[in-house]
Parts: sequence; C-alpha cells; structure tokens
Amino acid sequence: MNQPKSDQPKSDTKASLKASVGRYGIWSAGLRAEDPEHAGERAEATAELERLGFGAVWLGGNSAARHAAPLIAATSRIVVGTSIQSIWEHEAAKAAAGFAELEVSHPGRFVLGLGVSHGPLVAGYSRPYSTMVDYLDHLDRAGVRPGHRVLAALGPRMLELSRDRAAGAVPYLVTPEHTAQARETLGEGPLLAPEFKVVLDSDPARARATARAYLARYLEFPNYTKNFLRLGFTEADVTDGGSDRLIDAVFAWGDDDTIRARIAAFHDAGADHVALQVVEDAPAGTLPRDGWRRLAALLG
Repeated sequence: MNQPKSDQPKSDTKASLKASVGRYGIWSAGLRAEDPEHAGERAEATAELERLGFGAVWLGGNSAARHAAPLIAATSRIVVGTSIQSIWEHEAAKAAAGFAELEVSHPGRFVLGLGVSHGPLVAGYSRPYSTMVDYLDHLDRAGVRPGHRVLAALGPRMLELSRDRAAGAVPYLVTPEHTAQARETLGEGPLLAPEFKVVLDSDPARARATARAYLARYLEFPNYTKNFLRLGFTEADVTDGGSDRLIDAVFAWGDDDTIRARIAAFHDAGADHVALQVVEDAPAGTLPRDGWRRLAALLG
C-alpha cells in the first residue's frame, strides 16, 4: 500500500538530494570492508574522492550505516550511501537507529539505500515487494522520512515504490535503455542514480575478459537476468558469462572519449547521477585508486 500523498517525499527534499550527490559518484565494495588493518586507507581514499570532485560514494554489497560512518567522519562534503542494505539481513529498527545516529552527527551526509537482495542468497525468500512495503512502513514509524532513502529498483513495481515511498532509485547493472524507462516511471522529481561499470582498458579481448569474469556471478541471480530479458536481450546473451552484446551494454571500455560518451548516454537517457564502478583484474578488496583518478580526469 502506498503511503498518503501528504507523507510522500517533498520535491524540495528530492532536489536537495540531487544537488548533494551531483552528477557523478563512485560505487565500491572495497570501501565497505570492516577490517581495521585498512581502515585508514579507506578513509583517506574517500577523502581523495571528495577532492577529485565526486559527489557521492555508494558502498557496494550488503552495507549499513556502520560502514558509512568512518568515511563520513573523514570527509566534509561527500554523501555516502548504501548500495545496498538488504532488508532481509538488517532489521528496520536497527537500520533506523543507524540512520538517526548519522543524521544527528552529520546531517544530510548519509543516504539509506535499500534492496530486496536475491532469492539464492536468502533463506525463506518470498514476496519481496510486499516485504519491502512493510519495511518502509517500519521506517516511517521510526522517523526515517522517504526523502532520506532510495531503493535498488529494477522492475516497474519497485520503481513505482521508489517514486511513491522514497527519494528515488539506485538501479544496479542496467543500461541507458533501462534508465530511460525508469525515468518515465519515476517522473522528473525523484533521484535516478544508476550504477555503471567501467573497465579502463582499450584492448577489446582483454577488456571483455575482465568484464565477463566479473559479470558471471551476477548472471546467477534471476532479478538481473529477468531484467535483461525485459530489455530485449535473449537467453543466449545471459549464459556462459554473457555475450559480447551484453558485455558491451553493461560495461564501458575503450579510450577516454569512448568511456566518456558511454557515461554521458545515461545522463542523456534521464539519469541525474551515475555511480561509477571501476572493474579491474585485481585481488578482491583492492581499491582502484588510479582508475578513480583517471575517471575524474576524463570527466573533467
């Protein structure tokens, strides 16, 4: 059930969030990690992203407010969001408490990004849409207003929920075509901030191999494969690590001009903000800081 119109996020709140995150952000699972050995590096890397001009950092994986807190404390402006916090693994009351603590200490610096995760990862997974509605009801009662949260929405119903019960959507693993459809559903007010993967390599075979190795695990999840099929891809495109057609649609690779144009296509399709994920052939947890610097340079 959608909440009453009077309780929906106000347009000025949505506009404020759009202004805060700017046009470009960085999506990173490595910045979410909790090991104390590299805490200083993560904080310093986030401070550098702020200096480079990125408006937001989106913490990949099943992230929470506790992962964002040290990054926010190490910076003065950049917004930090979860992308995403699983509604199955984090109780709404705890999510609300984590949000409230950061909102008091650093107002407007933390965005609660929520998602329904994937059936293969969650025991007892069922009725994801209704479960999300119930979760948002709990957040409302706890005082987490719609203007402070976004949803990892892919399909039409979840996009409508992002419009009616949140400040917008942060779709993952999508194309400009999906962005155009999402903007039509959301309308002009809500934030639309798709994630987009970038391989900073101009060699076709090597770039696609890096991309394919990274994409393979996501093709095990029906949420993504069904969305690709809705976008016109075929079963052949989503098997064996993904076809070249699929790889080239969901990854940018090539020279600086090509990558810049691929990112611009999302804005042209209606995105307010693009969360850029640098994908490298590197050990898990490695922060692609040279890649972030190159992105900042090519984006000006």
